[in-house]
Amino acid sequence: MTSPPPPEQPPPLDLHPRREPFEHGLIPLQKLIFPDPTQTLTTLRTKLLQNPLSTTRHHPHRVHPNAVMETLQISPQHTRLLFNTIASVHPSVSDPIVTAKPDKVDSVGVNVYDLILFLYIQSYKRLLPKGHKDSPAIADVWPSNSAFDGFLSALTPLQLARGNVRRSTPSQADEEAHQLSYLHKHLGNIISLLAESVEGQTEEDSLVLTMENFEHLSFLFYFGDKGSENIPLSQHAPFFANSDPDMPAAPVPATQVHDWIEENINSALQRISERVAAKENGPGSANASDHDALMDNNYANTIKPSISHIEGISKQSYVKQASELDTSFVKVINCHESVIYLLAPLKYATVYGCSDATIVLGAVGKAVRIEHCERVHVISAAKRICIANCRECVFFLGVNQQPLIVGDNHKLQVAPYNTFYPQLEEHMKQVGVEASPNRWDEPIALGLVDPHDSISHPAGVSDCQTEFATHLEPDQFTNFLIPNWFQDEGCGSTKDNPFPLPDVYMSSQQKNDKNLVEVKQILKETQLEDNRKRELSTALHVYFKDWLYASGNVRQLYCLQGE
Repeated sequence: MTSPPPPEQPPPLDLHPRREPFEHGLIPLQKLIFPDPTQTLTTLRTKLLQNPLSTTRHHPHRVHPNAVMETLQISPQHTRLLFNTIASVHPSVSDPIVTAKPDKVDSVGVNVYDLILFLYIQSYKRLLPKGHKDSPAIADVWPSNSAFDGFLSALTPLQLARGNVRRSTPSQADEEAHQLSYLHKHLGNIISLLAESVEGQTEEDSLVLTMENFEHLSFLFYFGDKGSENIPLSQHAPFFANSDPDMPAAPVPATQVHDWIEENINSALQRISERVAAKENGPGSANASDHDALMDNNYANTIKPSISHIEGISKQSYVKQASELDTSFVKVINCHESVIYLLAPLKYATVYGCSDATIVLGAVGKAVRIEHCERVHVISAAKRICIANCRECVFFLGVNQQPLIVGDNHKLQVAPYNTFYPQLEEHMKQVGVEASPNRWDEPIALGLVDPHDSISHPAGVSDCQTEFATHLEPDQFTNFLIPNWFQDEGCGSTKDNPFPLPDVYMSSQQKNDKNLVEVKQILKETQLEDNRKRELSTALHVYFKDWLYASGNVRQLYCLQGE
């Protein structure tokens, strides 16, 4: 009798870079970018490990913000920014820096090895945006020249370099390959920063990694589909798999760890390369944009989608609720003259290359990034937000951390949060956004040039500070009404804006409401002949239409048009 065939082994899981630290964790501060990061960070690691906070077995090697501030010679504000950014991209859901309230971060500190890895990748350069391949007719919707272009170009040479070319974000596969290539190039240095020296060993085996330090690589890598980061990285490594937590495995030579990760990176790069080749050798009738879409579709079919892309929405209203999003990572790209509602609990959200639009982001628990947008209104309840290279935009914010403003920005305005929808407070609770404090009015402005861009900049510009955002005048502040599309989503408990309005905005709003009531009463009581009523009605319609276009609120009519 023949024995049954052995069960098929599951295919090996793919290695992926964690995109969060590369997309939301880069801080454009020159003091955090080192010419020789390995030597500098080795010295920094040794110094910080000598002054640890009192730690527990599960959370060792933690260091106080003051020690980091003194060692890096940065300001208290920039130290707080550093710690908050690490918390926003940290892979763990239970690390003290992630779970701590904003006023408790000092007492929990940060793990030294997490800090070292975070500082090392500050040398990363983002992949350049691709020139868009759409037809000229479609490309025309990219933000047009502003009335301020001539004036601002004279002040900021960056404007000349940026010009009026529509940008396109690289595909998910392109970005992953770029991040993997960076990690492959620097893998030896990264592992050496986590390794410990052992006396009496050969030179090749003198550096070893404990399982505890190996786990810190989960800051940069994960195996399998998005969402599987909760599986300890060591469980995928043959030299640490199935180790007893109470009896950790013996340290492993750093060279062995290096070779194993390098092999997985090479395999991942080869798979991406094969997809690129398949795209380039596809049907000859497909244009370049179709090829990009085909590649992203092929890529998405191999893994669970890690990001929801909303791209190319033009002159319409677009709504996504929680039940319609497959992931908590969202990118809104190249959308124009539209109103976009993403009414869901999210971890990360990116808005890129949009113009003349209103974008409502539900509750974002980790980070929001708004980049290369023009004449856009963004309404967001979020833990933190970064605004880069935008112009003539208004941000209505409910944020627990100070907004970060970097790059070539012009005529930005910030204002308190101004809307709600029935599930808002429930979504805020799910992702950890609180109604207080709201630090919308405390933006931090950094450099005019982002050192993480791969673009060359004119000499001297890197020393300039970006233009600061101003506060929206209270008499221009209005509430934004979200239409009720929630009959199928269940009832929510939110009946009003959960973020308290500052007194000056509340007073202005009450004054406007009172004026509206008085005007209505005057019109109602005024006795006019029929022809005068028609003249008044026509005049009101003309002024209202002018206001709709001047304020940008005409785009809200797309909602009614869609219905």
